[in-house]
Amino acid sequence: MQSKIIYLCITTLCLYSVLASGATNMSIFYQHPFSGAIPSGAVNQLMTWLPPFAAVNSKDPTCRNHSRLFLQKLEDFELWSLKMHDASAKLPSGLLNGNVNQLGDFDQCLSVHESEDNIRGQYCLTDIELKLQPGQHLAIRQIHDLVVSHSAFKSKIGDPGHRVPRFTNINWALCVPASCSASDVQEALMESLQQHLGPTGLRIRAHVDPEMCQQKSESIIPPRSTLLVLVFFILIIGVTSLATFCDNSLQNQKPTSRSMELLQSFSILSNSRKLFSMKRLNDDIASIHGIRTLNAIMLLVSHKSMALFFNPYVNRTGMTEYLGKPWTVIARAASLYTDPFIMLSGLLTTYAFIRQLRQSQSLNISKEIVSRLMRLLPTLGALILFCTFILPWMGSGPYWNLVVKHHAELCKVSWWKNMLFIHNYFGFKNMCLTHTHHVGIDTQLFLISPILIKMVWKWPKQGLVTLFALGTVSTILRFYATYFRSLSLFVHFGNPVSRMFDTADYSYILPTHRLTVYVMGIALGYGLHYWGRDFKLKTGQLTLGWFIALCLLYQSIVSPAKMSDRFYVYDRMDAANYAAFAPITWCLFFSWVIFCAHTGNGGYLCRLFSWKGFQICTRLSYTFYLTQFPVFFYFVGQVRAPMHYSFFLLFDMKELALIIISSILLTLLFEMPFQNIRSILLKKSSRTNTGITSPPQMKPASAKE
Repeated sequence: MQSKIIYLCITTLCLYSVLASGATNMSIFYQHPFSGAIPSGAVNQLMTWLPPFAAVNSKDPTCRNHSRLFLQKLEDFELWSLKMHDASAKLPSGLLNGNVNQLGDFDQCLSVHESEDNIRGQYCLTDIELKLQPGQHLAIRQIHDLVVSHSAFKSKIGDPGHRVPRFTNINWALCVPASCSASDVQEALMESLQQHLGPTGLRIRAHVDPEMCQQKSESIIPPRSTLLVLVFFILIIGVTSLATFCDNSLQNQKPTSRSMELLQSFSILSNSRKLFSMKRLNDDIASIHGIRTLNAIMLLVSHKSMALFFNPYVNRTGMTEYLGKPWTVIARAASLYTDPFIMLSGLLTTYAFIRQLRQSQSLNISKEIVSRLMRLLPTLGALILFCTFILPWMGSGPYWNLVVKHHAELCKVSWWKNMLFIHNYFGFKNMCLTHTHHVGIDTQLFLISPILIKMVWKWPKQGLVTLFALGTVSTILRFYATYFRSLSLFVHFGNPVSRMFDTADYSYILPTHRLTVYVMGIALGYGLHYWGRDFKLKTGQLTLGWFIALCLLYQSIVSPAKMSDRFYVYDRMDAANYAAFAPITWCLFFSWVIFCAHTGNGGYLCRLFSWKGFQICTRLSYTFYLTQFPVFFYFVGQVRAPMHYSFFLLFDMKELALIIISSILLTLLFEMPFQNIRSILLKKSSRTNTGITSPPQMKPASAKE
């Protein structure tokens, strides 16, 4: 019995060695006499220890002939064939520590070119799924568990891999002649794997996506669409440079014409002064800037954690054991950090609208919508243009097509949904720039806010009861969808990729499921107006309030920590309770901080959140959010070899610096100039309609302002 177990273990490990050999028909090796200085038996040893990959049984005659020619030339030790063989992945050390994703040599494969028969190298990154058949021995299960790194995310062939990594699938690089299609490679790979399954107790599926087969481009000149977009960005930079020069020449004098005023909207000098200004407005809700900054940082860490799982690691199993601890709740609760932005959007919109209602008893809804579109659309449109037409030509690598070009292709088809702010209704899988779903949700909630705010303004009791009822219904929807569809907003250990996408589609990206925290923001905005800045609480009331707030914080971020553990078993009730109530308790904690700080009841924590330097973070928060994933995926796409995981990879200063610089550039080139133009046009409209020269009333701020 023991010898049988050892045999099964050995054959299982041998199966992984087959992945190095690829899909060649192992009986097709040529043993012609060697000539010259090639040592006798060298090729035989080479093919025994490192069997080459060749789709010799392909139905395509060109692919079949080139594959056989590759094997023949390999026997003769011709350099191009040796490079092609060398560029394919080989069996590494550390398989039991998760070192199974082997990327080969990407650049060497693409450099292969045999001129006589016109054979060029093609790099294919295959996707291999390993599943255990039922009833396998403990030793086999342990080996499989280590190889797939304890299944930190469970995946299968067919799962979308462009947003969340197919973690338990194996990526194995193969260098093949460019005449072979992805289907040729896949059929040959499956043929070889099936021959070597034997008694291992494994079920293996292989997939080769045409998108993941890359060849060296014949031309370095990008297509016309990319050149046109590049010209557009150059023009924007040119206008900005001209505006900055004119602004500097005016030396703080007011522009003399409307066209000069519009041009000066693009001035780097004036916009930089606004961006980095520490001056605080009299009616500012100071603590929201610190709350935004905290949640933006937490969201950045969570997003970076997800991006790290795309990379291959030599110690991947050790990585998942390290990250399978309760403290990783900080990164796994990523969805939680977007809720305060939605709440703050409701708060600021209400605060501004009620001020207008006090002054004029009415709201100019069309003006507010135009104002919002002028602020959001240019920046979002610029990002879509850059990520669709410019970014794909800025690098290359094994994962480049998956995490960069795939997103670009999606945007070419569905960009208009983003510009109409309806992209969150068409599913997470096919969304252009999936992280922008929050902009759509926030805009849709903003459109219904005038009705709710007017109701609270005219009939406070009935309005607040209505808000409570809407929030309750939204909470019930989250609980119901999570429980009966087996969803999970919390990224627990072993969470299937399919569940993540289902959670997004059926709950996370739907405004009806995010309405709870938005109406909380509306209620808080009304409360701040009602109580004013001098609503003092007694010491006992403050003590009780802070105790409750800390209990809410515990319930939000500490209580769910058990779901971070590596041995946690998914429970629908845990997931449903978290989805329903964690957003409420998390936002209630920050609501208490805002209330105490605004009414003068705050202590050290409120003063910390109210630090005036956080205003800069608020002004950058929209672009900071937009640029994160393009930067993360830019670096993921260029990874060419497994690395050693360490905790400090989470804090990559190079990436962080690029995100900050990109955010500043996007803010100065697009967001602030079009905000200035918006103010000029709306001010002109106000003068035309009313005949007065006073500045327009303050616009409601969005979740990213």
